[in-house]
Amino acid sequence: MKIRVSIVFSVLTLLSQPSFATVYNLPAKARDSVVAEYPNEIAVTRADQNETLLDVARRFSLGQVEIIRLNQELDRWLIKKDSIITLPNKRILPDSPHDGITLNIAEYRMYYYAGNGKVYSFAHGVGRQDWKTPLGKTSVQKKVKDPVWRPPESIRREHAANGDPLPEVVPAGIHNPLGAYALYLNLPGDYRIHGTDIDKIYGIGMQITHGCVRMYPEDIDMLYHLVDEGTAVYIVKQPIKVGWLDNVLYVESHPDLEGEETTLEQRLASALALIQKANNYELPEFDQTALKDALEKQTGNPTAIYERIISPEEAAAEEAAALAAAEIPPVAPPVKAIAPPIKPLASVVKKPNAPIPKLTSKNKLATTKKPAISTKVKAIKAAKPIVKPIEKPVPKPLSAGYHRP
Repeated sequence: MKIRVSIVFSVLTLLSQPSFATVYNLPAKARDSVVAEYPNEIAVTRADQNETLLDVARRFSLGQVEIIRLNQELDRWLIKKDSIITLPNKRILPDSPHDGITLNIAEYRMYYYAGNGKVYSFAHGVGRQDWKTPLGKTSVQKKVKDPVWRPPESIRREHAANGDPLPEVVPAGIHNPLGAYALYLNLPGDYRIHGTDIDKIYGIGMQITHGCVRMYPEDIDMLYHLVDEGTAVYIVKQPIKVGWLDNVLYVESHPDLEGEETTLEQRLASALALIQKANNYELPEFDQTALKDALEKQTGNPTAIYERIISPEEAAAEEAAALAAAEIPPVAPPVKAIAPPIKPLASVVKKPNAPIPKLTSKNKLATTKKPAISTKVKAIKAAKPIVKPIEKPVPKPLSAGYHRP
């Protein structure tokens, strides 16, 4: 089956011109959790000169891993003029309260729920394998403009061993790894959401920090002015997400973080559990081929796998039940002083391409059984692409994002 797509061309003429946070409208139905920037399945842009995928990611405020996974057939280091690059459009919101900030470190992306029916989404970097970003619920303890970095002794020793000695105090400025703004989290160890310096601008959306959450300069500028001290922060790790939009069920799969490798069978088990949870703990007859493809390729792009037909009474009951969101319990993080490192992490590790196992119990997927695919999902998969030029608006920044003397 072919997925129906309406392709959106979104071309910016200035390569150095940055985009900013994507702002989504929350779904009208409380039980829905899929948001979209455009009313189509896929958004694309066309390279107007030879460039790299990192250039495209920077222009659209996307993370490096994110843009690479969406364009696995392209050479990240050589995107030729007139090449078509896929951009994200739909996203499944993380399974967390729609309150304050949610950081899903598995997708290198955060979501800020503004309380006015809008959700802002930003790319960010996370902690390395040996300096993991802690999970759990916390809050913004304080906001600091032009933060000064005092690297802990452990980080100074690491840099000295690499021939890159650090001073005891790094003043505010364009070479300060904290950037121009920092949100300090209410956690032991000086964990922060902060900007970046000009030397590490292409490391956003990777697993490269000493535990902090690093953002593009213009993005931390925007977030800093949007949130208040005391804002709730939920840090989760959800590589597989499942959500509804207009009675169509979508699945979204992201690759494992460095040092964590799951098999296709494990990802299948996780996905089946989430599908059951989303469907009142009953496993529907969904598109098995689409699920397998999403779990194998792990592009991070939401994939439609099932449509349900429900009565008005059922819809009203589910609407009421979805309003009660489950709280994420606070988790005590390790006590460790943190700040961004100098060297970026290696790129994405390929996962094994094993076949989905045959499961035969009542609530498991049997790959030999042909699922019943609804007319709506068939239409999404079967229609020819429609090319439609749309220019992505570029808002005026609050400031340059870097420290200006």
